[in-house]
Order: sequence, then C-alpha cells, then structure tokens
Amino acid sequence: MAKGIRKVDYYVLHTNDQPGEGAHLLKTLKKHKINLLALTAYPTGGGSQVELIPEEPEKLIEMAKRYGWKLSSKKTGFLAHGKDRAGALVKLAETLGKAGINITAVDAISAGSDRYGAIFWVRPKDVARAAELIGAK
Repeated sequence: MAKGIRKVDYYVLHTNDQPGEGAHLLKTLKKHKINLLALTAYPTGGGSQVELIPEEPEKLIEMAKRYGWKLSSKKTGFLAHGKDRAGALVKLAETLGKAGINITAVDAISAGSDRYGAIFWVRPKDVARAAELIGAK
C-alpha cells in the first residue's frame, strides 16, 4: 500500500478555456497564500473544469466568495504518496477492487527522488468504506 493515504476535500471550479486563464487562477491563489495539495484541470464543453485540492479548504472558500468564484460543494478524494516503483498503486487498486469499490478516476505522477504522488476518487457512497479499507485518515 502507499506510504501515506489521506482523505482530502476538493472543490470544482468551471472557468473559461483560453490562454492565460490558468495563470490568472494560479496567480490569484498565490496572492492569497492558498497552498494546493493537488490540482487537476481539463477541458469540458466550451470551458474548463478545475478541481482544487487545498491544504486549507476554509481559505479557498473565503477567497472564492471574495472573487465571486462559484465553487462546487465539498467533494472528497484521496491523496496517496510513497516510494516510486513499478506497481506502486497495485495493492491499493486490488484492495478496493476486491471490495467492489471502483476507482472512478486517478491522476498519478513521479515526484522525483524516487517518490510518487496520486490523487484518486471513488463514488461518494464508497468513500467511508474505502477510507477504512486503505487506512486513509
């Protein structure tokens, strides 16, 4: 299993899909000292969906209100990290799969210095059970 797995809150923001939007978003987060544990973004029909996983969700919510950003309600995902090696996520995926819990999406990356990080999601109805099975805090 991963060295560390934790449940994380995240929020979805829909933005324009055009040059400079990402830079503006990141600059605004930096200005307000919003540290992200992870971020994933991708195009959707005519725009972009940005999933923000903040270290301090309250700070993100406060800042979003100030700027009129429409964040989704709180959603839950999992953040994993550990030693980078072939098959690093196998035990995690097998544990959830054997329990009938589907990983609905995953983003993983080698983080250098023989480390990896991954963010993954399960259906909302499976969050509590998944957390228990994989030892997420």
